[in-house]
Amino acid sequence: MSDLTCDVAVIGAGTAGMTAENAARKAGARTLLIDPAFAGTVCASVGCMPSKLLIAAARAAHDAARAEIFGIATDPVIDGAAVMRRVRAERDRFVAGVQNSLDRLPPDVAIRARAWFEGPTALRLDDGRRVTTRATVIATGSAPAIPDPYRDLGDLCLTNRNIFELETLPDSLAVIGAGNVGLELAQAMARLGVQVTVFDRGDTLGISRSDEVNEAIRTALERDLTLRMGTSPEPRREGERVRLDWGDGQSQHFDRVLLAVGRPPQIDGLDLEKTGASLDDKGMPDFSRDTLQIADLPIYIAGDSNGFRPILHEASTEGAVAGRNAAHHPDPRSLDRTPHFTITFTDPPVASLGEGPGPQSLSGTADYSDQGRAKVDAVAHGLVQIHADRHGRLIGADLCAPQGDHLAHHLVWAVMDRVTAADFLRRPFYHPTLEEGLKSALRQICKASETEIPADRDLKDPPGS
Repeated sequence: MSDLTCDVAVIGAGTAGMTAENAARKAGARTLLIDPAFAGTVCASVGCMPSKLLIAAARAAHDAARAEIFGIATDPVIDGAAVMRRVRAERDRFVAGVQNSLDRLPPDVAIRARAWFEGPTALRLDDGRRVTTRATVIATGSAPAIPDPYRDLGDLCLTNRNIFELETLPDSLAVIGAGNVGLELAQAMARLGVQVTVFDRGDTLGISRSDEVNEAIRTALERDLTLRMGTSPEPRREGERVRLDWGDGQSQHFDRVLLAVGRPPQIDGLDLEKTGASLDDKGMPDFSRDTLQIADLPIYIAGDSNGFRPILHEASTEGAVAGRNAAHHPDPRSLDRTPHFTITFTDPPVASLGEGPGPQSLSGTADYSDQGRAKVDAVAHGLVQIHADRHGRLIGADLCAPQGDHLAHHLVWAVMDRVTAADFLRRPFYHPTLEEGLKSALRQICKASETEIPADRDLKDPPGS
């Protein structure tokens, strides 16, 4: 097999990698996209989409189980095997869509191989070939962390990579890690009839910057599952079950254990030290968060592989910028980052966006436990905290509220548009909607910033809003 030459080599065919290759090619570069499997993006195959399919099934079961609130008698039966078959079938359709995109690449661009560095402009492939390139984009993504004590559990140990391959639902599940992924899957499993216990070494939930939001989601979660905070259980396989021991002699057996203790960047095996890059004690290179360039090398790092903002929309943006900068090396441009924006798809959803509360900021709170539309839908729980500067301009928000994933989009767009609380109040709020609940927080900010509330928006709200 002949050695290869290109302008831009992209290592990794996930969201960031595919976007980087496309951007570099559009910038006129001869590209190679190198990946050992081309198995589809993490989002489509083992992340966003299959988890939301499981959450959708859980929502259907939960809605059916609580229909009696509305005077509707139901007796739902959960077919675990059917649930998992649909998750995989729909997941495979999403993956097929990614594969179709790969199939449309120009000839000889996709190289199925594992790559590592021999120098700043040289790569070696595991098929024996060498790649000479002007610039490289690292987009190798991340991988679930598996602490040593759990490696002996074999097939009883799950991560996001294999949980969706379960033929049916387990009777019991221990979830290690109360982060975004752990809590989403834990609540979904619990609502599908699985006995779920979540363990986390932290004393309190920490998925939000707000203590009040963390407490709100904790209260909601404990209706469905057991939270054991401040614990680090020791696992042991006993036949076809796992025994967890923690605290002062406490123990419990589970059918499966789901590890959700983080997804560190997947950079092992790249031999980055051969590029001349300075690496920290975890093997991570120093890189610019503006240009994504590693030091002054012709190497850029994007998406989950740099560990900065491991979120799909960030990976896509970073991939495009890294690809363009690699194609135009050594003339990189800075990316125009959007505000911090994360959503955890629990019920209610949790979101953080923009800046958190600070000593120089103002905040207003909307209570969704007493909000009209939330009461109508029997989902009255949670709160929204909106943050603003001293002039009343919105700078961020933290929330746990019904349909909080949608409310958060309205708020982050307002932050990006530099909207003030008074400006926001001038916009129409249809009655009765969940959006109406935001008005109380906005009015608090207007009052604190000594901003006049628009006269036609300072009237008494309709009952229950």
